[in-house]
Amino acid sequence: MGAAQGSEELQFRSFNGYAMFALTLALIAGSLWATFGLGAGDRPEFAYLLGLLLALLIAPGLYMLQPNQAAVMLLFGAYRGTDFSNGLRWANPFLFKKKVSLRLRNFTSERLKVNDRRGNPIEIAAAITWRIDDTARAILDIDSFESYVPIQAEAAVRHIASEHSYDVGDDDQQEVTLRSGGEQIITMLKRELQARFEKAGLRIDDARLTHLAYAPEIAGAMLRRQQAEAVIAARKQIVHGAVSMVQMALEGLKERGIVELDDERRAAMVSNLLVVLCSESDVQPVINSGSLYH
Repeated sequence: MGAAQGSEELQFRSFNGYAMFALTLALIAGSLWATFGLGAGDRPEFAYLLGLLLALLIAPGLYMLQPNQAAVMLLFGAYRGTDFSNGLRWANPFLFKKKVSLRLRNFTSERLKVNDRRGNPIEIAAAITWRIDDTARAILDIDSFESYVPIQAEAAVRHIASEHSYDVGDDDQQEVTLRSGGEQIITMLKRELQARFEKAGLRIDDARLTHLAYAPEIAGAMLRRQQAEAVIAARKQIVHGAVSMVQMALEGLKERGIVELDDERRAAMVSNLLVVLCSESDVQPVINSGSLYH
């Protein structure tokens, strides 16, 4: 991560805090013993004060870092590095230590009303998992990364929604849509989010759509359209199957020599079979006791 793209994160080396804590206690105990212990009058008073002052100077340098926590070190406004060590640590008492959590965080956007690629109003929402990847950028390059996340996340979700249609249209059956895009839409959303979050030193771990629907004002009309498309698709499948079955029946009768059909009888049989196979209600059988020609 170069400095041209933002602040450069530096590794800060702190000292063992337990040793410095023990030294602080020893200095305080020694000063108290020398002050109030036996023979205190034989020792110069500045020695007691010096030990106490050293203890008071060392103590503010102690700090504690939990797992997945870091401390950004600033000395009179100048960035000195980031400490990633865990446990009790010690550093220059004059350093300002800004603690930052490196744990995963979740953000769920509100339901956003957006016009999709076809201009249809839709509602969309997403759940985003993110973490701090560069402490220098997150603390020094923006005012507040916590307020930065929801604003940029909303912008990314709106952009993805406006660039794609909610569902497949009649003009392009191969189009990647929000409804059927699946992992392709998720991948594009992650890429869009990462491009925006990288400037603030943040990293996207996961992103998923949690809500996707037509806006209430057109939901009814779109539902009827989807139902009509489903009925048409089902009818096509039924007709295709019926034609295949009629063809099999005619070929079977011809191969076995059961009956010889002229063109007119074949047309009548095809018509009757198609009615039986494509009808939505039960067909009532009719017994023909006469001839087709009389």
